[in-house]
Amino acid sequence: MKQLIKKSIVAVLFIGAIGFTACNSVSEEQMAELEALRSEVKALDKEVNSLKAEKAAIEREIAEKNSKLDQCNKEKNEVKKNLEKIGL
Repeated sequence: MKQLIKKSIVAVLFIGAIGFTACNSVSEEQMAELEALRSEVKALDKEVNSLKAEKAAIEREIAEKNSKLDQCNKEKNEVKKNLEKIGL
């Protein structure tokens, strides 16, 4: 994910550099390259957002499983105490 962000930053910086160095005229080739970079940045942004959503879903799932695990441990301890009370 860090690589995606780095690529996005590099693309944005490259686009900015083209804008500063181009002065008044930009060739069709440069415009095509600029559009390609913009498309790549958009695609990378979408991928980053998708991965963030996936990460959030996984973190929720982990939290649910940890909660169930805690509940199981509480129940296990209760059963253990009850068994000790009756001498087993």
